[in-house]
Amino acid sequence: MVTVLNRTKEYLKSRHYRYEKSYIRPLMTPESVYVFKFGREALNNRVIIRYSHTWTGRQRINEIDLRLHKQKHPRIFRTEDELLAYLESRLPQREKREDSEDAK
Repeated sequence: MVTVLNRTKEYLKSRHYRYEKSYIRPLMTPESVYVFKFGREALNNRVIIRYSHTWTGRQRINEIDLRLHKQKHPRIFRTEDELLAYLESRLPQREKREDSEDAK
């Protein structure tokens, strides 16, 4: 699972975001869950990856949920490419807004 998020981790590192990862294995469902929290000062953004294993042992991503700060409903993606495209379009806007609020 670590190799699946390598591009996302590199993108966040290049933008000077901190991140923390954790693994959850639910008891009642066959899916595994990987939680990835990130942010500049507080870790208030989350990426939740639900994945399962194929019969050959490979990991298959079922769904990627992204919740940026104060979002009520998650954005759902099928692949990491879609997630990165969305982050590239949204994070620069959010950074500008945060910088202007800090300057006031």
